[in-house]
Amino acid sequence: GAISFTTRSPRFTTEGKQVHAGAMLRYSSADQSAAHVNVETSNERFASFTSFTFNNFGDLRQGNNRNPGYTSFGQRPWYVERVNGRDSVMTNTNPNVQVGSGYKQYDFLEKLSFKQSDKLTHTLNIQYSTTNDVPRYDRLVQTSNGTAKYAEWFYGPQTRAMIAYHANLSNGNKFYNTGRITLAWQNIDQTRHDRKLNNDNRNNRIENVKVYSVNADFSKKLGEKTSANYGLEYYFNDVTSTAYSENINTAVQSPLDTRYASGGATMSGAAAYATALHKVNNKLAFNAGLRYSKVNLSASFTDKTFFDFPFTDVNQSNGNVNGSVGVVLTPNAKWRISALASTGFRAANVDDLAKVFESASGNLIVPNNELKPEKVSNVEATIERKFNGRTTLALNGYYMNYTNALTTGKAQFNGQDSVMYDGAMSAVYTTINADEAYIYGGNLSLNSQVNDHFSMQSSVVYTYGRIKTENGDTPLDHIAPVYGRTGFTYQQQKFRGEAYVLYNGWKRIEDYRLNAEDNEAYATANGMPAWYTLNARASYQLQENVQLMVGLENILDANYRAFASNISGAGRNVTFTLRGRF
Repeated sequence: GAISFTTRSPRFTTEGKQVHAGAMLRYSSADQSAAHVNVETSNERFASFTSFTFNNFGDLRQGNNRNPGYTSFGQRPWYVERVNGRDSVMTNTNPNVQVGSGYKQYDFLEKLSFKQSDKLTHTLNIQYSTTNDVPRYDRLVQTSNGTAKYAEWFYGPQTRAMIAYHANLSNGNKFYNTGRITLAWQNIDQTRHDRKLNNDNRNNRIENVKVYSVNADFSKKLGEKTSANYGLEYYFNDVTSTAYSENINTAVQSPLDTRYASGGATMSGAAAYATALHKVNNKLAFNAGLRYSKVNLSASFTDKTFFDFPFTDVNQSNGNVNGSVGVVLTPNAKWRISALASTGFRAANVDDLAKVFESASGNLIVPNNELKPEKVSNVEATIERKFNGRTTLALNGYYMNYTNALTTGKAQFNGQDSVMYDGAMSAVYTTINADEAYIYGGNLSLNSQVNDHFSMQSSVVYTYGRIKTENGDTPLDHIAPVYGRTGFTYQQQKFRGEAYVLYNGWKRIEDYRLNAEDNEAYATANGMPAWYTLNARASYQLQENVQLMVGLENILDANYRAFASNISGAGRNVTFTLRGRF
C-alpha cells in the first residue's frame, strides 16, 4: 500500500473575488511552540494559497514514571558544552530533559491555480522548507571509555525545494473521464557534522539529491459497472556526496571518506500500470491490476583512498511485472468480506548499494554490488460485521512471503571482518539478500456510534516476521511490537472531547535482529518494555471562525520509548491550540 499526503489547494469561487486568511498558534509544554499563517485569494478563474509555518521544537522532556525494573532508562544525566575553547561534560540538572534534541523548522507553501476551462485546470505547487542545525540525539548520548563519545553530532540546515506543475483534466473524452499530469523537480541538501570529545577535527559530509519526476494518471468509466485507472511514471535521482575534515581552531582541512559513492550515484525508474474494477451487482465486485517497473542504478567509487573496494562502478538494471486481484462481497447490510492476492518488487536503492556508514557504534555498513531485487507475494482478507447500524467490528489478516529479502548481515572487506573506521575497529556488515523471509499479522478494530453524541474507536495491530535459515527462523528487521489505540469521543454542538489510550507491547530482545537495524543497543537488556499513555483533548468553537483546542497527553507521565529509537517519548504534556479563519 501507499500513503498519499496532499497539501491544501486553493478553491475557486463563483461569487467574485474573495480573500480569506487563517492562523494557528500552538503551545506544547513538553517540547514545542508553533505558528502558522495562510492567505487564500480566489475568483472564478484564478486562485492562490500561500502559507508559512514555523515550529520551534525545544529539548524534549521525557516521562518521569519508569518501569520499576529500569529506573534510570532513558535518563540524560550529562551533556557536552564547549567552554573557553575546551569540551566540558556538564551535569544535567533535570535528567528527564533530553538535551540536544531541539531544533527549529520553517515551511513555505505557494499554490497557484488557473482554470482554463471546464476541462483543464493548471496548478503550480511551490514548496520550500529548512531548519537550523539539527542535533543527532541518538549519537550525542553514546559513550566511550566511560565518558561522552561525541562533543558534536548534528545535521546542518536541511533544505528541500520543490516546484511541481499539475494539469488536472476533467470532462474528458473516449480515453479518459478525469486525469492528472504532474511534472516535478526537487532539490534536497543535507549535511552531517560530528566531532569526538576533546578532538579538534570536525568531520563534515555533504549530500545533495536532485529528483526529477513525471506522473500521468487517468480514470475511465467503461459502462455502468466497470471503471479503469491507468498511468505512467518516470523519475530520476542524482546523488552527489562530498566530505572533508576541518580543524575547528585552525580551519585547516583534510580529506575524508564520503557517505555515498565518491563519484556520484544515479537512480531512475519507469513504470506503467492499469487497474480495473467491475461491479457484478450490488453484492459482488472484482478488481485487478498490473504494473511493470524498470529500475536502473549506477554508482561510481572513483576515490579509493579510504576504502579500496574491489569494484569501481556498479550498474544495475532490473524490471518486473507485478499484479493484484481482489474480490469484495457484501451479502447484506451487516456483512462485508474482501480478499486480495498481490505481488511486489523492490530493487536495491542508493542507500542499499552505495553507502558507507556506521549503523551503530562499532558496526560499519559497506556497499554490496551483488544485490538482487527482493520480491514478495501477499494474500490478505478482511471481514466486517455491522451491528444495529451503529457498530462495526472488522478483522484483517495477511501473509507475505519474501524471496531475496534485503536485510543486513555480517561480511568481509578485503578479507577482513573488522576494519578501522572513525578511529575505532568496527565489525563489517553489508546489505544482503536472504533466501526467504515471511511476515504475517493482522488488525482488529471496533467503531461504535453509541448514540448521537457518544462514540468509541479501538484498534490493535499484531505483526510477526522471520527470515528462514538452515539453522531455523531468525527475526526479520523492522517488525513492530503489538500496538493499538482505544478512544472515546463526546460531541455536542460546539464542543468535542476525546479520551484515549495508546499502547505498545513488549519487544523482547529475542525478537530483535541483532547487529542490524533494530538497534538493540538502544533498548534494555531484555528488549523494549511495554508501555501505555492516557490522553485527553477537547475543542470548542468560540466563534464561527475561531476554535480553541486543549490537550493533556501522557497524563500519568509515563516513561516510554518506541521500538528501535534512542530517544524517549514526551512526558506529561499540556497543549493549547488556537485556530482562526477570516
